[in-house]
Amino acid sequence: MAERGAYNFAAGPAAIPAPVLARAREQLFAGGKGGGLLERPFSHPDTRALIAGARRTLARLLDLPDSHRILFLAGGASHQFAAVPLNLLEGTEPAVYYDSGYWARRAHGEAARFGTALLRALPDGRGEPLPDDTAYCHLTLNETADGRAWPSLPDCGTVPRVADATSCFLAGPLDCARFGLLYASAQKNIGPPGLCVVIVREDLLARPASRAPATWSYRRQAEQDSCVNTPPLAEILLASLVFEWIGEEGGLAALAERNRRKAALLYAAIDDSAGFYRAVVDGAWRSITNVCFRLADPAREADFLAAAEAAGLHHLRGHAQVGGMRASLYNAMPEAGARALADFMDDFRRRHG
Repeated sequence: MAERGAYNFAAGPAAIPAPVLARAREQLFAGGKGGGLLERPFSHPDTRALIAGARRTLARLLDLPDSHRILFLAGGASHQFAAVPLNLLEGTEPAVYYDSGYWARRAHGEAARFGTALLRALPDGRGEPLPDDTAYCHLTLNETADGRAWPSLPDCGTVPRVADATSCFLAGPLDCARFGLLYASAQKNIGPPGLCVVIVREDLLARPASRAPATWSYRRQAEQDSCVNTPPLAEILLASLVFEWIGEEGGLAALAERNRRKAALLYAAIDDSAGFYRAVVDGAWRSITNVCFRLADPAREADFLAAAEAAGLHHLRGHAQVGGMRASLYNAMPEAGARALADFMDDFRRRHG
């Protein structure tokens, strides 16, 4: 095969756009009077201006309604598995979690430690109503490990939708008005790990949240501009640069179209392989962000992964709990990378089929 460039298909921490990394080198370690970003108090006006600017840019990208607040919190989505019930569950009312895959079950298991959390199968079209006293309905919009994504949102009535949007956040337009709360770890489409973006509707900030520690309290963090504790400033700077880059690339609609083209290349390589490759998910539930697949002969999967690494196609091994292969197509992955993988898959099939 012809020599190809190296491409990072890791599910996370994922690749960061090259222009963002170039700007980060200039800004992250820049000094200044009284110290640079990594040395300043988080109460410094320049630091607060960084947080406010990142929030404005993200709100503009999302066309965020005034009814919602953006929080920049330390940690990742797994922290929010506990923070969500601590903030939104009070008393005996249940929360409903839809079982879309590995991460939905992880979120449910954590919530069950703090209250009544019901695990429900995916909707089958019958429209089973939620219990009248449901505190919230939790969705994992894109299952990173399973390669499954919601094709449309279920009807939750007046119950607030809460969503782990980690793997698909900023991969395309997202109508935040349809959610009471969204959270997303940074290490997919936002930047390096250590930051979690939380978008919460104002009315949910009024819930008692009597068990939530101050640093995990959405209301306290909203009141103090995400600065109840020292926020992850380097990660917020990287995120702000990514938000600006998305705007320069044409915005979320342009990225969504690009991401659909990338996924189509890989699904075509799978579907046209006469059974040599098998998609883990079929139909409308296929993720365009995490393409998960297997070989018809599992014994060849180790050879596939080794040959892919040698060809510069890195980090294609599936999640440890799921197995197989997984190609993550976040915003920083160029179409050339998806095309290189599709070509490699075709070549590997011809040589080993």
